[in-house]
Amino acid sequence: MHIFLVGGAVRDRLLGLPVQERDWVVVGATPEEMLEQGFRAVGKDFPVFLHPRTGEEYALARTERKTGRGYHGFAVHAAPDVTLEADLLRRDLTINAMAEDENGGIVDPYGGQADLKARLLRHVSPAFAEDPVRILRLARFAARYARLGFTVAPETLELMRAMVAAGEADHLVPERIWKEMQRALTEANPEVFFQILHDCGTLARILPELDVLAGIPNPPQWHPEIDSFVHVMMVLRAATQLSEDPAVRFAALCHDFGKGLTPERYWPSHRGHDEAGVPLIEAACERLKTPKDYRELAVLVSRFHIRVHKAAELRCATILGILEQCDAFRRPERFEAMLIACEADARGRLGFEDEPYPQGQRFREALRAANAVDVKTLLARGIAGPAIKEAVHQERVRALRAVFGRE
Repeated sequence: MHIFLVGGAVRDRLLGLPVQERDWVVVGATPEEMLEQGFRAVGKDFPVFLHPRTGEEYALARTERKTGRGYHGFAVHAAPDVTLEADLLRRDLTINAMAEDENGGIVDPYGGQADLKARLLRHVSPAFAEDPVRILRLARFAARYARLGFTVAPETLELMRAMVAAGEADHLVPERIWKEMQRALTEANPEVFFQILHDCGTLARILPELDVLAGIPNPPQWHPEIDSFVHVMMVLRAATQLSEDPAVRFAALCHDFGKGLTPERYWPSHRGHDEAGVPLIEAACERLKTPKDYRELAVLVSRFHIRVHKAAELRCATILGILEQCDAFRRPERFEAMLIACEADARGRLGFEDEPYPQGQRFREALRAANAVDVKTLLARGIAGPAIKEAVHQERVRALRAVFGRE
């Protein structure tokens, strides 16, 4: 029995990054021998065991054979005669196909160290094409390591395009798509994830509402970057700089879906795209089975971002109406998240990246002023029943007028 540290732990150590978790491969052992040493079996599709003290995963060396479509269509062979090199060959990327022995020596049969130095994400073998989830994983790694200069090897991008053309991406299940997408939204450069999926054709299959924005123009005086997809990628980048909340980043990603419905004869104008995007967001979230809080925030941002941008032009009653429609009094945290996404939209334009966003502050001041209205005082006047709601509304309007000095 020989035990090797494998995968991400080896990769990140060689990159000088913190190691988040450690995975191990066991060569030359049987399941019975692992159980005899106190390991606990947890693998369903292939033999994986938990260490009795550390709880880390130890997998028996294995090979895989494609038997059907999608990422479930594999026959797994795990036996004492499977070599470490054979186990590493089935992995996705060369930088993930390295191992470290008990003496700290690196086992690198497929050029992972060279690709680390070259900052390349390259597939280990043609077997990459057998599992469509690997497209999503590669895009997520690209989002994580873009800040270090990593790019996708040209031959790997071509292989991904061939996979899409062959229909492999059509077998991605919603739960797995969302899992990888949600994880990508937490990475340092989530926009890279969606850009790569667009470049290889996968985005058109899993999130067509976003993919269709490529090539749709915006008014150049407001959007020097012109292209709607480029704009959304810039907005997602700005949202990442403003917030670590993946729900905010997802809302930024979805805010302009409605532009995909604008008839070409009206380009580059997109009147009504804010409301038009709502059913598209709801359909995408239903399809991908996104959490409720992601969906609600994305809908709010799509519906209200244009009105928030025009904060300085709005009457106090209109501002209060937006606060009420957004349920800002009961859910101030969500309203704050919406304002952050709106700021990201304003900054996600060429030349506007560092511009201030006083509109957000105006809405925050309005919420504070409206919250300061004392309902108990109104009740003390004898106002009750349905009349109390209208009385509170009017007092809040007056409070906003006092703060902003205008109607």
